[in-house]
Amino acid sequence: MKRVWYVVFSILLIAVCLKACIKADVENIEQPAFKDTESIFQEDYPIEQNVTINGVDYLQSQLSIGKYGGTFVASTIGEGPKTFNPFNSKDNISSTMSEVMYDGLVTTNPVTGETIPKLAKSFSVNGCEYIVNLRKGIKWSDGKPITADDVVYTWNTIIFGGFGNTSTRDSVIIDGELPTVQKIDDYTVKFITPKPFAPFLRMLSTPIAPKHIFKPATDRGKKYFEGFLSTNTNPNEFVISGAFKLKEYVPAQRVVFERNKDYYIINKDGNKLPYLNKLVYLIVGDVNNQVLKFEGGELDEISLQGANVARFKELEKHSDFSVYNIGPDTGTMYIAMNMNNRKDDKGKYYVNPKKQKWFQDKNFRQAVDYAIDRQNMVFNIANGLAEPLFTPETLNSIFLNKSLKSYERNINKSKELLQKSGFYWDKSGKLKDKDGNFVEFDLYTNAGNTEREAIGVMVKQDLEDLGMKINFKPIEFNSLVNKLMATLDWDMVIMGFTGSPLEPNGGKNVWMSDGTLHIFNQRLEKDLNSPRYDFENVLDEMFIKGALAVNFEDRKKYYDKYQAVVYEEKPLIYIYSPIRIVALRNKFKNIYPTSLGGVTHNLEEIYIEDGSR
Repeated sequence: MKRVWYVVFSILLIAVCLKACIKADVENIEQPAFKDTESIFQEDYPIEQNVTINGVDYLQSQLSIGKYGGTFVASTIGEGPKTFNPFNSKDNISSTMSEVMYDGLVTTNPVTGETIPKLAKSFSVNGCEYIVNLRKGIKWSDGKPITADDVVYTWNTIIFGGFGNTSTRDSVIIDGELPTVQKIDDYTVKFITPKPFAPFLRMLSTPIAPKHIFKPATDRGKKYFEGFLSTNTNPNEFVISGAFKLKEYVPAQRVVFERNKDYYIINKDGNKLPYLNKLVYLIVGDVNNQVLKFEGGELDEISLQGANVARFKELEKHSDFSVYNIGPDTGTMYIAMNMNNRKDDKGKYYVNPKKQKWFQDKNFRQAVDYAIDRQNMVFNIANGLAEPLFTPETLNSIFLNKSLKSYERNINKSKELLQKSGFYWDKSGKLKDKDGNFVEFDLYTNAGNTEREAIGVMVKQDLEDLGMKINFKPIEFNSLVNKLMATLDWDMVIMGFTGSPLEPNGGKNVWMSDGTLHIFNQRLEKDLNSPRYDFENVLDEMFIKGALAVNFEDRKKYYDKYQAVVYEEKPLIYIYSPIRIVALRNKFKNIYPTSLGGVTHNLEEIYIEDGSR
């Protein structure tokens, strides 16, 4: 794994060097100006270690002993979570909130990217067999023991049974078969995959559910489960394994978590963590409001968009916070066109048939791609703190296909591609298809995300240079998700996916043709067997083979090809990869920023110097 981390290290350094070439007006905030940047590239964060005290298998923090008390206030943009059930979550906000409360068997080392134990005390892998040894003596927040029964129930009933969001189940299907899981004893579980499956160990980070709480809900069926642990649930009903438990939810205002007093991570004195009493997420309407709240002292942490970085670096000199550069973002931003050619239950096409022809035409998609001025967006939206992106894998991915070259905007190339498919321009310069239809469609993004809204304005301008008419419509996030995943009535969208620079299989549900996030050609359950585009079949094959290959070199060949297919076919058009900049209050201690984990990856170990808010 050290060899893998050196690859990540090299990629990050390349990204930093590339950034040095951007506009002179951001030179004052280049890499050396950021606090503690060097710690991102050093293995100096001491990982928690196993200790057994009075028969209980704890994780023990190796950091400085801190003070108890105080609150950490973060924020989220939009309308807030849609659920607190980690198995129902289909959006990043809901996942963030629910996963605060539920731990998985394993987690990721925030420095090296290795898979390390969490609820598990240890694990071993022998071919297709995974033996997981649970921690003895640790408890759910209601005092009941966490045992193998909880693990087997979570995987066999919730995940393999298809309850809630089936993304995890879909990601571990191997040649049409699911792994098996069985209880060996109260604290030992065995998983067996049908074939050697490289991503499976990392998939064991999926949260584990308390069987005695969740089973009554699954017994009542999938429809009932969809509303289980919703945002209307009384906080007292939550039984959790994580560091913080839900205390209060005020819709559109805040989510408040309180310290789990019986968490299984302890400090060097044997006292239980976390140090903080509360974790609060303020629900802010948009990025501008988020910035105002941080400047007003209401927030303790904020992720900065490029336009705000220079000002925050200047404010930092006389303020109570520090600005950290934590390297290239692990997520991606993209433009997607709705290539769906199917009908709803009433026999109506999800997408207007004339638009179907445009979006299904590779020449049209490539024309849109060449018309996008990524470099202009990098300079004017990200203030130079980004790099143009052309592949689904981010700049810090160890699977990045470096043979896929970047290119600049080329409006003449766009026009040539459109003409190949019979498009032409009338006397006023408006674009028409070969059937004489004016090219007009809607472009969506989530309202309140000022970066995406700014990108939308520039995409609209870029495409109108081709004679298209673009109706740009930012809408509320949950409404947008409903369009993308349920009603399927949309034309073009600017969105983003979270990701991992260490494991492409996490994107399986985006790229597999039956995936639940196959956004550009989304299939509802009734459509799963509908015909595929040829390139979809290739993507299916690459992800199946990439997961089944064992060594890195073999896997990379398959993932290189999937990136090449996306690069050529443009089902998603990637925009740019921003540098992640975070501002954090100086009063917090035990701060160890890493590129993989961010600034607050070790929240249970973080404390306030004076022990108060």
